[in-house]
Amino acid sequence: MGTHEGFLDSVRVAHELARRQKEISVAEFFERNKHILGFGNPTRALVTAVKEAVDNSLDACEDANLLPDIVVEIRKGENERECKVIVEDNGPGILSDQIPLVFGKLLYGSRFHTIKQSRGQQGIGISAVVLYAQLSTGKFTKVLSRIGENEPAHYYEIGIDVNRNEPEIARSEIVYWNKEHGTRIEVDIVGDYRRGRKFVYEYLQGTSIVNPHARITFIEPNGEKHVFERVSNTMPKSTLEMKKPHPHGIELGTLIKMAKQTKAKKLSTFLKTEFTSMGERTSRAVCEIANLDENINPKELKREDFIRILDAFKKTRIMAPPTNCLSPIGETLIKRSLKHETKEISPEFIVATTRPPSVYSGHPFQVEVGIVYGGNLDKDSPAKILRFANKVPLLYQQGDCVSTIAISSIDWRRYGLEQKGGKGIPVGPAIFFIHVASTNVPFTSESKEAIADIPEIKHEIELALKECARKMQRHLTKKERKKKTREKFILITKILPEIARKAASMLNKPVPPLDEVITKIMDVVWIEDSIEYEKIEGDKERYITKSRILVANYKQKPLRFNLYAVIPEDAIVGLVEPKPEKIADRYIKWNLPTIEPISKLELNFELAGLNKGDFENDLYVEGINPDHVIGADKWEGGD
Repeated sequence: MGTHEGFLDSVRVAHELARRQKEISVAEFFERNKHILGFGNPTRALVTAVKEAVDNSLDACEDANLLPDIVVEIRKGENERECKVIVEDNGPGILSDQIPLVFGKLLYGSRFHTIKQSRGQQGIGISAVVLYAQLSTGKFTKVLSRIGENEPAHYYEIGIDVNRNEPEIARSEIVYWNKEHGTRIEVDIVGDYRRGRKFVYEYLQGTSIVNPHARITFIEPNGEKHVFERVSNTMPKSTLEMKKPHPHGIELGTLIKMAKQTKAKKLSTFLKTEFTSMGERTSRAVCEIANLDENINPKELKREDFIRILDAFKKTRIMAPPTNCLSPIGETLIKRSLKHETKEISPEFIVATTRPPSVYSGHPFQVEVGIVYGGNLDKDSPAKILRFANKVPLLYQQGDCVSTIAISSIDWRRYGLEQKGGKGIPVGPAIFFIHVASTNVPFTSESKEAIADIPEIKHEIELALKECARKMQRHLTKKERKKKTREKFILITKILPEIARKAASMLNKPVPPLDEVITKIMDVVWIEDSIEYEKIEGDKERYITKSRILVANYKQKPLRFNLYAVIPEDAIVGLVEPKPEKIADRYIKWNLPTIEPISKLELNFELAGLNKGDFENDLYVEGINPDHVIGADKWEGGD
C-alpha cells in the first residue's frame, strides 16, 4: 500500500513540476542576470553603457566609410545614484522602422551570423544598456537619428517588454535636428561616476589608440572636456564577410550539423562548397586520409566518420583562410597611436608587430603587439597591460585573459625586465599593447572583458611578444654599446689628435699619422643614422621622410658587406642613393663597395606615405661579423 501511495505522490509531483515549467524570454533572463552583461555594479554599469554605445558608433561610421567623430557626455542624474550618459556620432543613422528593434530587442542584429571582424558579435550590446536603464531607473531611453540631409530626424523613447523581448515605444515623432546624419542616444542609469570616471577615461583613451582614425570628445559632469584627436585620416581596411568556416579547428558537433543541413549529395562536394580554402585536391586528400568514399552522401556518415574527417583536416595541408575578413591596425598606426597617447611620459623606445593571420576553431584571427619602454615610466612597478579585442579595450578580468597569461608565461629577465622566478607580470618601465582581431573572439563571458585561454591564440601572442622583446633588447644593447663606443670615439677623434699635435710641437717634429692607432683602439664599423622630415606642400599630414646613413670603417683592413634598411609596409620608397642592389616590400638592400680603413660611406633614401615621427631606422648587416658593428644587427631574413 505504501509503495502505491508513494508512486501516486511521485506522479503528482511530476505533474506539478511540469505545470511550473514555462518558457522565459531572453530579455527576462538577462533582467535577472544583468551581471552577465557587465552591469554587476554601478561602476561597471557606467563603463559598459559608454562602451556599448561607442562601439556601435564606431561600427556604424566604418560601415559607411566615415571618419568617426564621437561625443561622449556624462551628466549628473536626478539623484546621487543616477548618471545620464549621452553618446552622439556622425554615422549613417538608422532607418526609422529599425530604431525600435536595434535598441529595444535583445539578440537583434546583423553581425551574429556574419563571419568577419566586428566589435559587436552577439547582438546584445546596446539593447542591454536600454534594458539596464529601464531596470535601474525606470526610465525609457531617448534615441535621435537621421540618415541624410534630405531626410527627417526621428526621435524615439524606447523600452523593452521583457516578457516578450519586444520594443516598447513610449514616444515617437519627427523632430528638427541640425545634423546632416548620425545617431544620438541618451540613457539614465544607476552608475557610480566617482569610481567609474577613471575607467571611462581609460576606455576612451584605449579606444583612441586602437582606432587612430577616430576623434573622440569626452565631456565630464563638471564641464571639463577631453579630446582624443585622430592621428590618421585614413579609414581602416574594410572587412568582407567570410561565407564559410575554415576546416582547421572546426568542432565535431558543428561538422555534424553542417553535414545534416548541406544540400550537397557527395562528401567531396560538401567539403568544397561548405568550407573555405577547400578545392578539388584538398577535398580528395581529406577523403583519402579519412578512408571515406568521396561520393558518399554526407547525411549517411556516422559519428566515427566525422571524427576521421576531423583528423584528416589536421593532417592535410590546407591554405590559410582569406584575410579580407580581418582588419588589423598595422605596425605604423599602432606605433603612431602609442607615441601620441604616451607623449607625456616621453618613452625612449616603441616597437610594434602584426602577426600573419592564423586559425582556431575554423575562425581566422590575427594578433598585434606593441611595447612602450623607458621615459618617465615607473621602473619599480609591474608593467602596464593594454588589452584589446577587435579594436575594443578590455578593462576588467585581466588575470583571466589569454593576453595576461601569455605575458606571464615568458621569462622577461632575458629581455631586461625584472621578474621573480621568470613567471608573472614583469616589473619595469614598460607598457604592453596586445590586440586580438578575429571573426569570432572567444570571450570568457557575455560581458566581453577577457579572451579565453585558447592555445592557438596564446601561441601567437607569445610569438609576437618575443619578437617585440628581441627588438627592445637589441635597442637597449645597441644603446649601451653606442654610448661606450661614442665615448671612445670622442677620445680618439678629438683628444688624441690634440695630444699628438702638442707632443709633436714640444719635440719639434711633424704630427705622426694616427690612422693605425685609431683603428687599433676603435676596431669597429660605426654606423650612424639620422632622420629628417620635409613637409609636402599642400598636405597637412604627409611628409617626405629622409634617412641618412653614415658607415665608417674603423677596422684595420678594408671591408665589404651588405647593408639592409627595413621599411614600413605602408611606406613608398622614393629616391635611394647610392643605387641599391634590391628594393623589396619591406627592405632596401645595398651591396656596399669596399670601404678602406678610416674611410666613410654615406647612403640616403626617401620614403613617402608616412607622418612625422612614424619612422625609425632599423638596420642590419650581412657578410660581416655583427659583433664588429655598432649601429646595426645581423640580417637573418631571406633575400
